[in-house]
Amino acid sequence: MFPTPQPDEAPLPVPYMGFEFDSAQRLPLLLCLDTSSSLSQHGAIDALNSALTSWATSLVDDMALSAAVDVAVITFGGSDGITVWQGCTPLGTTAPEWPHSPFVPAHEFRPPVLRANGVTLLDRALRLAMEVVADYKAGLRAEGLTYYRPQICVVTDGYPSDIRGNFSYAYRELLPDLRKAEEEQRFRLFAVGVGERHTGAEGVLQELAPHYNAWLDGFPFAELLTAMSHSAKATQGGAAEAEFQEIFARLKRRRGGGQVPA
Repeated sequence: MFPTPQPDEAPLPVPYMGFEFDSAQRLPLLLCLDTSSSLSQHGAIDALNSALTSWATSLVDDMALSAAVDVAVITFGGSDGITVWQGCTPLGTTAPEWPHSPFVPAHEFRPPVLRANGVTLLDRALRLAMEVVADYKAGLRAEGLTYYRPQICVVTDGYPSDIRGNFSYAYRELLPDLRKAEEEQRFRLFAVGVGERHTGAEGVLQELAPHYNAWLDGFPFAELLTAMSHSAKATQGGAAEAEFQEIFARLKRRRGGGQVPA
């Protein structure tokens, strides 16, 4: 999936090289973020960058999360359509395979500075996210390491599109795999819309994540990332499904605030 570095290129860092695991179960958390051109309005991309920076600090400050959570970022938008990030380092449009990975320990996570442009290739980004999580789980198992149920959080503020920017139903090709993954508890998927709601857009999120979907007015990225931290803690604590539903319900209840400016 990722080219082998040439002799004159610096090799990609290997997750946890020189890092003491302390036998902690790993908790993979992948953010799949819309950075298409629509995020350039109303200060949305600045709000996202600010929220990511604050969230990264909060992960370091939280001993439980810092010890267990691994973070990866995939963005959809920009000139390449998809960008995989290892912390603040862009890896390109594909992800490296184990032992290299986009995932980094939470205490080492430095978020990228994102820019808004391009179209919304939601289907491609989500498929890649599923592949990245599957590869990482397999790598952890190969190393004899255990892990909690991973979280994938998809955040978008527009319709899924094709490469020309036209609305696309290509995401529906993923639905059988998503339903099977849900049944087998391979990961927990959150699908969240932000900004001005458009007719039919909420339906896309409902199809992707029937149990955890919401459209939030404005761009409350800080609250959203805090909810992901709460969900991670609930996962560590072996919470029942009802607790995750309550975490998401609280997030949905704040949908009336943070309205998009007129």
